[in-house]
Amino acid sequence: MDPFYLSISLYRRRKYEDCVSICTELLQKNPYDQAIWTLKMRALTEQVYVDDIEAEEEGLAEAIMDDDMIAQVPRPGTSLRTPASAVGGPSQGMRPRTQTGRPLSGVVRPGTQSGRPGTMEQALKTPRTARTARPITSQSARTVRLGTASMLTEPGGPFIQMSRLNLGKYATQPNVSKALFEYIFYHENDIRHAMELAVQATQACQFKDWWWKVQLGKCYFLLGLMRDAETQFRSSLKQHQTVETFLRLARVYIRLDQPLSALDVCKTGLEYFPKEVTLTTEIARLFEGLNNITLSVKYYRDLLQEDATNVEAIACIGMQHFYTDQPEVALRFYRRLLQMGIYNAELFNNLGLCCFYAQQYDMTLTCFEQALSLATDEGIADVWYNIAHVAIGVGDLNLAVQCLRLSLSADSNHAPAYNNLGVLQVRRGQPEQARAFFQAAASLAPYLFEPHYNQASLSEKMGDLQTSYIVIQKALQAYPTHVSSRELLKSLQRHFDFI
Repeated sequence: MDPFYLSISLYRRRKYEDCVSICTELLQKNPYDQAIWTLKMRALTEQVYVDDIEAEEEGLAEAIMDDDMIAQVPRPGTSLRTPASAVGGPSQGMRPRTQTGRPLSGVVRPGTQSGRPGTMEQALKTPRTARTARPITSQSARTVRLGTASMLTEPGGPFIQMSRLNLGKYATQPNVSKALFEYIFYHENDIRHAMELAVQATQACQFKDWWWKVQLGKCYFLLGLMRDAETQFRSSLKQHQTVETFLRLARVYIRLDQPLSALDVCKTGLEYFPKEVTLTTEIARLFEGLNNITLSVKYYRDLLQEDATNVEAIACIGMQHFYTDQPEVALRFYRRLLQMGIYNAELFNNLGLCCFYAQQYDMTLTCFEQALSLATDEGIADVWYNIAHVAIGVGDLNLAVQCLRLSLSADSNHAPAYNNLGVLQVRRGQPEQARAFFQAAASLAPYLFEPHYNQASLSEKMGDLQTSYIVIQKALQAYPTHVSSRELLKSLQRHFDFI
């Protein structure tokens, strides 16, 4: 069999390492064979290719040094970075929130765990979510042309000498330039050279190729030039409408903290691609980020009409039912995930909580035991924390204290565990220890209102009204609509007015 034909066959069967080894042998015989050179570029690119449409969380530089905000106090419901009043039910106050006031999502996505870090320490603690790779399709053709000296590589050195590349020459060759761009962008991660190639290729095609405009927008996005990226994506959409371009333009507006503009882009995309799953998912995420849980669940339900096995939609709807006092309905959604083959600690943890609140006590401990056996070092603290809730529910306070201490032994920065330990110490009649736990929880997670409220309530009972007044204001900053905090603040204000 012809070696070049074999390498093409291996590439189509996604055996990229074997394809690269054969191409390397062929290039040693004829270093200027441009067809083999291009095929090897594509194979190397496929090994590291990722679906970069799913935006990553903002890095340390973007989080701390970004001063591109137009309004420091945006209108309610127009920003993803400031807390907003929840819409969609009386029980939303019970739903856990991130440091930006957004409710926790049913699935772990970039940007859903901690939101936008406010300090350097919070940014360093921001969790990362791995991206998943997806294959792409491409054409292989036997077009043999002589290359340049940049194609010659030294043994053991890099495949392509970037300093020798004549980007202007390759930009005029459509059959090579796109593969070369993807190699530079994904494999070499050299955004500067990739952008230079994209600029020259766009000029070579007289600004008529929408694909190059999208690639140029991707480079601008990674370099933080959001307005330039917006211009390129909109110019591309005028020539050719694709789902990818609509999603990338929406991500630009999300980075600019303009969720309403991102919603308009996604809805425009649905006019060209009705019932498109990815666009519907993006709209549901945006409404969830805006605390409009009712509309978010509506779009997730529409998503399930098109894709009944969408894990994100099932998990988010199940989470919403749980926090609106419908554990039996939430249990059905989580059981569906279990039937689909998802088998992890988080799912069994949610199943255990649903069984407990649905009064199916026989299954509660079984689910939590399974969650403990599957939990990683990062998630085991949350499992012990939830087991402590079950212990409190059945009245075993000693077991609850032990579970909370196990949670803290796994994660010493688990603020809710400190808060609950403080509540249990109050019940045991040890107010000083309780105050220490509340202060620790408040310092670790200032966005939680529970530690502030508990500390203020305890200080009032101990007669320290001034401290109570200061702390309750912090609780209202974290959760402005909390009824009990407002009542306590009014009571303290009447006391000081009387004095």
